[in-house]
Amino acid sequence: MNAASFYRGRFAPSPTGPLHFGSLVAAIGSYLDAKHHNGIWLVRLEDLDTPRCVPEAADDILRTLDTFGLHSDEPVLYQSQRSKAYEEALQQLKVSGAVYPCCCSRKEIADSALHGIEGLVYPGTCRQGIPAGREKRAWRVRTDYLSLPPLRGGARSKGATRMGVLQQEESGVSTLSLALPLQGGGNVEITGSVELYKDGIIQFDDDMQGHFTQNLEYEIGDFVMKRADRLFAYQLAVVVDDAFQNITHIVRGADLLASTPRQIYLQRLLGLSTPAYMHLPVAVNAAGEKLSKQTLAAPVNASNAAATMFRELEFLQQQPPAELLYSDVRTVLNWAVQHWGISKLRGVTSLPAPSII
Repeated sequence: MNAASFYRGRFAPSPTGPLHFGSLVAAIGSYLDAKHHNGIWLVRLEDLDTPRCVPEAADDILRTLDTFGLHSDEPVLYQSQRSKAYEEALQQLKVSGAVYPCCCSRKEIADSALHGIEGLVYPGTCRQGIPAGREKRAWRVRTDYLSLPPLRGGARSKGATRMGVLQQEESGVSTLSLALPLQGGGNVEITGSVELYKDGIIQFDDDMQGHFTQNLEYEIGDFVMKRADRLFAYQLAVVVDDAFQNITHIVRGADLLASTPRQIYLQRLLGLSTPAYMHLPVAVNAAGEKLSKQTLAAPVNASNAAATMFRELEFLQQQPPAELLYSDVRTVLNWAVQHWGISKLRGVTSLPAPSII
């Protein structure tokens, strides 16, 4: 098996409520891309943020996916059972000097921070140490870390190599190759390239949205790895889990496009491979708001799964033939796998949800 035929994708919902039309778009899109390329498709439940999780939501999501014929090819992974792995990754970042403790409260950050592309940009208050008399609340990663001298502060322990520095070429392009283990023995070589410049800019090519550029330090700021409530942050957990599951292709909503540079950055710091990314358009309501629990999005209508699947495919610009509307969901899904294409979605970040869903 070579890299071109080795595909492992995933759908990773947070169990904060039932699936709605927009979240099913991500599930179906990721499934179709995986199966169209004869790949593996996994389900991971990102239930790490326990205050936001809703009891029974995880089981409800799995039942809904089952109704639509979307079955994980391997056992479902639960983030709530992976804290040890996240702690090990955080320790690796501590050893390398890439993270630091932060004592700032939300109010203190709000009083001194500038607005970035996703909220407030942390001003780096605790980069040089916590002021006397204060206690740490969280751990943050330095977004200027890859631009610093690789051996500042003395020698590093084995395994703490900063890959973005040591593998960076003069052009600013960092190339990473990794041998991923296959079940049953053997390895497959996965190679990718991400442009990583010394001024903190990360650039990558998204399979649907095209070239994307972000300056982490000035547009995002040093972001949290472990929160004040002692929960691990999404950005760290998703990177660790994608590596653990050998994910090679990530297909998800365009609302997560701006998170991707942070995840690529952490992959470099932890010495992990970078998957291929594809960000699908998100479904929006009549007011232009993304469908979500906050915008009161209705749960997926699973009573007529084939009709709902048909509307999902129309949203994804797949142009299913009208006769499929009266077929069973397996027939609709099989047609969609065979005919999956993304040409009509390139550069589209949002589309209106159908009025009847």
